[in-house]
Amino acid sequence: MTTVHNTTPQYPFTAVVGMADLRLALLLNAVSPAVGGVLVRGEKGTAKSTAVRALSALMPAVDVVGGCRFACAPDAPDPGCPDGPHGTGAVEERPTRMVELPVGASEDRLVGALDIERALSEGVKAFEPGLLADAHRGILYVDEVNLLHDHLVDLLLDAAAMGASYVEREGVSVRHAARFLLVGTMNPEEGELRPQLLDRFGLTVEVAASREPDERVAVVRRRLAYDADPAGFAAEWAAEEDALRGRIAAARELLPRVTLGDAALRQIAATCAAFEVDGMRADIVMARTATALAAWAGRTDVLEEDVRQAALLALPHRRRRNPFDAPGLDEDKLDQTLEEFGADENADGDDDPEPDGPDGGPDGGGPDGGGPEGGGQPPQDGGPEEAPLPPEAELPHQQDREAPQTPQAPEPAPEPESAPQGGAAGEKAAVGATEPFRTRRLDVPGLGEGADGRRSRARTAHGRTTGARRPQGALGKLHLAATVQAAAPHQRSRGRSGRGLVVRRDDLREAVREGREGNLVLFVVDASGSMAARKRMSAVKGAVLSLLLDAYQRRDKIGLITFRGTGAELALPPTSSVEAGAARLEQLPTGGRTPLSEGLLKAHEVLRVERMRDASRRPLLVVVTDGRATGGPEPVVRAARAARLLAGEGTASVVVDCEAGPVRLGLAGELARELQGTAITLDELRADSVSALVRTVQGNRKAA
Repeated sequence: MTTVHNTTPQYPFTAVVGMADLRLALLLNAVSPAVGGVLVRGEKGTAKSTAVRALSALMPAVDVVGGCRFACAPDAPDPGCPDGPHGTGAVEERPTRMVELPVGASEDRLVGALDIERALSEGVKAFEPGLLADAHRGILYVDEVNLLHDHLVDLLLDAAAMGASYVEREGVSVRHAARFLLVGTMNPEEGELRPQLLDRFGLTVEVAASREPDERVAVVRRRLAYDADPAGFAAEWAAEEDALRGRIAAARELLPRVTLGDAALRQIAATCAAFEVDGMRADIVMARTATALAAWAGRTDVLEEDVRQAALLALPHRRRRNPFDAPGLDEDKLDQTLEEFGADENADGDDDPEPDGPDGGPDGGGPDGGGPEGGGQPPQDGGPEEAPLPPEAELPHQQDREAPQTPQAPEPAPEPESAPQGGAAGEKAAVGATEPFRTRRLDVPGLGEGADGRRSRARTAHGRTTGARRPQGALGKLHLAATVQAAAPHQRSRGRSGRGLVVRRDDLREAVREGREGNLVLFVVDASGSMAARKRMSAVKGAVLSLLLDAYQRRDKIGLITFRGTGAELALPPTSSVEAGAARLEQLPTGGRTPLSEGLLKAHEVLRVERMRDASRRPLLVVVTDGRATGGPEPVVRAARAARLLAGEGTASVVVDCEAGPVRLGLAGELARELQGTAITLDELRADSVSALVRTVQGNRKAA
């Protein structure tokens, strides 16, 4: 089921403990859907989904045209509604819908599907609505939004921005309204969204489990009470829920009367310029958010604290410049900017012509972090239409914020099972990486069928058309010429008498397309004593960091294995989080012997498990080493045997040769031959290198 129907009462929104930023962001979108939705980022088990689902019970009921599948409003029906035109039919009242988009949803399930057979033979636009139609005038919730295919995220955000969904198949087009509150949740350890997709979410919130024992106790007690008696627990919180519901309605009514003065608007523009955000979307979102904050606080003017709070919610995810930078905002810089431009405005009284407009904050400065009205807090003498919130649901004071602008170093992936070999003889501390560079593309040979990406050739849903075939399941992209060619020989036997073409389902052909897929790039990094020279290890880390950045841009999953001393460890299980890979690489110490065979065998085991999880995602093994093998009995023989094991299973591989010095043994080249892969040097890895051609990982497999 994708549309949530409450068979048992939802967990009350006002019963959520802590999570002040998340609750505020959701409530602001409930007051003003034009804010643009919320992206909730945080570790697993932090009640992200619980809070989002609880919001639906607070939303006011909506009136819809009776029988309309697209939830048209009776007083302003969509003129382009596929079920229209609507007359003066019955009016139905229904609760606000909460629609969930599953990670594995298809494009047709999201936007709807056209009956191509009827469209070609009868000229009828037979349209089956999708989830975007179900979510119109409601909430669309996307859990694990970072795991959706990129083209689905594009469609989703385009509809959210335009307020309409367009479905086109071979010249047949259907449009319907699709205005909804978009909420996405994600766990950063499973990968990031592209920056251009992050920018499409109005607000973002970082959530983490509280480290305060009392707060954690409250969470557990309330959850156990709810699980034991959902109806009774909901009844206990009914008064608080009604109060909050009334406050949302009052803020919605007040919103059109809120004034955004020139002083506040100048602060918004100055803040966006100071933090160097791209484009103008941030300015618009900040303006809408600040206006919603004022309405939520029961005011008709926007104050400096509203601008500050809006910046903390709307800017952190827009400042990212590469996948290794944690999102966040420098609050000292924010306060300095607000004070500077607030003071300028106050010094020039003619800049704000509206007598009741904001003055940019008291004394022209930002809040001190402890004022009672900071962060959109309503004044104590608010209007009579405001309903007080219980202590757990009060808006956050500035000092109560779990500041997203100061995240901890990214460590989203679970710790490896085996403890690191700290304290081993000859171990050296981790060294920093050199600056990353643009690498050459390394491809997996052949034609895959994995998830859309940008690395290796594959049959995909998007790309250039290379042929046609009978549909395998639901019809995807119609190949019109092949369909007509299949139907043409049967027109006389089918009794064709007019100009129309008689088309049957067996005639339909879908296009076969070729694009590129994302792969599983598994790094096996030599961290032994032979690699421990400071300059060499810095260069190696810089190269791996560059490959990680390349994997991020090409939509790959990554994994990291390191070997040194007496064994190998899986430092990072396969994930889409390149940040996690960069963090593990930064902490990598070196020293000890070179158990090359252990590293290759660990790679074989990881790839075996991943093949069972996702057989369509092809692996690319990247071994970063100088080729030496020491430690244990017959280390060279065992390494060669492990390499042949990987080659025998068809694993595409490349060896990055890190050997340095005037005398080179060529051991990395021998390892590449055993792997039936390719060896390249660190210099050849660079895209701007003049010493190498574009390299594709070739198996070098020849018939015996």
